[in-house]
Amino acid sequence: MTIFERFLTLWVFLCIVVGITLGQFFPVPFQAIGRLEIASVNLPVGLLIWVMIVPMLLRVDFSALHQVKQYWRGIGVTLFINWAVKPFSMALLGWIFIRHVFAPYLPADQADSYIAGLILLAAAPCTAMVFVWSRLTGGEPLFTLSQVALNDLIMVFAFAPIVALLLGLSAIVVPWATLITSVILYIVIPVALAQIWRKALLRAGRLDAMLARLGPWSISALLATLVLLFAFQGKAIIEQPLVIAMLALPILIQVFFNSGLAYWLNRRLGESHQVACPSALIGASNFFELAVAAAISLFGFESGAALATVVGVLIEVPVMLLVVKIVNSSKGWYEAGLEKT
Repeated sequence: MTIFERFLTLWVFLCIVVGITLGQFFPVPFQAIGRLEIASVNLPVGLLIWVMIVPMLLRVDFSALHQVKQYWRGIGVTLFINWAVKPFSMALLGWIFIRHVFAPYLPADQADSYIAGLILLAAAPCTAMVFVWSRLTGGEPLFTLSQVALNDLIMVFAFAPIVALLLGLSAIVVPWATLITSVILYIVIPVALAQIWRKALLRAGRLDAMLARLGPWSISALLATLVLLFAFQGKAIIEQPLVIAMLALPILIQVFFNSGLAYWLNRRLGESHQVACPSALIGASNFFELAVAAAISLFGFESGAALATVVGVLIEVPVMLLVVKIVNSSKGWYEAGLEKT
């Protein structure tokens, strides 16, 4: 892991402090930035999101899809968790905690927006950081690559319908035009550009060098986006500082639930530990860059949806490192179970 990845939680916390401070003392420039939009798409944030997403998508090799049949059990488990369990379990957790448990402590006018942000976070399977988590667990590289490629391909077609379905089930109005625009801007076009660029870099033998060069730019764009978000969210956070903790709880529960379920299912199906680990990690982590972009496009900078997705960024690294520790330390238990099957 790079220093940016290792200390991402620290950088996000600093962005909270810097963003809130700047937003309180210099509100006019940030309000001007918020007005720079076309068709509900904020131009500065759109540019930053592309700088975030495209380098990550450069790592995805769709030619690895032919490896899918080799790891069909692990692939099946991960697809089941990512598309049939995680978005729906998050919608349920949002309903339980936001509409009921924490309802007296949260602004009533933001409840729908908070739930929408949680749904957006859960509906976007992780793309880039999975390679880091897989490496830390000794995961099978070909499985990880083929699974990420397959998830990205499915996401092009499934992200919008699943989000729309769950927003509708949660009684939240679905802004279809903006949702489709977000999918095209932040999934379809970046995937196409990244694959064209990847092929050119491979022909020139410069892919690894370019990925190393673009890594800091990608993280820097993420941090700049967070500063903008917290500049707009500062007032709400100052008035209700516990809102971040209340949003973090359902995210934490779904991470441990989904990773544990994926890990157990792989063991029951007799899949190897080096496949079960990345399967569990892919099933638990999120493509938070896409979730942040979609939340801003759909609901705006100052929305509870944007804040909810940012909370996902805040806890991503420490929570996933804990999951890595758990699957590594339980290897003996896992393989003992395989011997009995």
